[in-house]
Amino acid sequence: MDRRKFLKTSALGGSAAAATALAAPAYAQGKRTLTMVTSWGRGLAGVFDSAQRCADSITAMSDGSLTVDIKAAGELVGAFEVFDAVSSGQADMYHAADYYFVGQHPAYAFFTAVPFGMTAQELVNWYYHDGGMELHDELGQIFGLKSFIAGNTGAQAGGWFSKEINSPEDFNGLKFRMPGLGGKALGKLGASVQNIPGSEVYQALSSGAIDGTEWIGPWADEKAGFQEITKIYYTAGFHEPGAGLSLATNREVFESLSPAHQKIIEIAAAEAHQWNLAQFLANNGAALQRLQAGGVKVMEFPDSVWDAFGKASQEVLAENMGDELFKKVYDSAMASMKASSSWLNMSSGVYTAQRDRVLG
Repeated sequence: MDRRKFLKTSALGGSAAAATALAAPAYAQGKRTLTMVTSWGRGLAGVFDSAQRCADSITAMSDGSLTVDIKAAGELVGAFEVFDAVSSGQADMYHAADYYFVGQHPAYAFFTAVPFGMTAQELVNWYYHDGGMELHDELGQIFGLKSFIAGNTGAQAGGWFSKEINSPEDFNGLKFRMPGLGGKALGKLGASVQNIPGSEVYQALSSGAIDGTEWIGPWADEKAGFQEITKIYYTAGFHEPGAGLSLATNREVFESLSPAHQKIIEIAAAEAHQWNLAQFLANNGAALQRLQAGGVKVMEFPDSVWDAFGKASQEVLAENMGDELFKKVYDSAMASMKASSSWLNMSSGVYTAQRDRVLG
């Protein structure tokens, strides 16, 4: 079955006629407006900012000839429905974390993060110089998308817990929010893993629907208010060492744009990636200090838990190796990560350790 034909005739979000009406980008006096749906609640710290940055940059660089009508999660479609909405033509583009869509294809995880995978710097090394962008495009072609990375949270925290984690067994039966392949790895430790949109996590944690959650890092987590519910916070996680966000445009819409407008979208996404990474990293340190001053207990997982994370993560990755494209993306990403990591560890890794030692 032709996937795009199937999606266009599906009942997602309304009738086929409604989808067709939404699919055609709006024109007015020579100007064109694209509808962007997002996985983020309006104003959600960092992630919605990245989507807004993309939209604003596209408008500014095109001198207003191409504008973006940005929709928060739930305003047109739900947070996890944006992929199908754009693939089917209900909307023109989405901004999201592509690992939300591993049900479409598990290889999408690599363009956000995989457990024990790439840091933010390693991700862009692979994406722009070792074939990652081309693989993102190859994957997008299957679903009628033209995709670019367009944001990054940096290394994400291990998360907020209702109890301390002293051994792998403490995850057994724990109701925990974690998307992507990291969530599947946590499930192997016995956790009951939930995938909940960001704007709904606070309520789920406060009501007891979940026992814990990862979100992003100190700044975004503080903005979300999780410290009001629990004071146990693990600052280093295994699941998202450098989580990329993505901007994806319906491929037919993208190909209908002028070469200049196509390049504007590409450059806006790339600029948003670096701007957003700096935004998170610039704010996390001060936010962590405020959290600690407010009584949050900052913790690290013991080695036995890290070992269990590693074993479970390798099992999850191995389970997908039967898919030819997944293995192709995996092999490419891991080869690039190994090459990048070797030099980064010997150069900046040694330098920062010595700098901090010398300067105290």
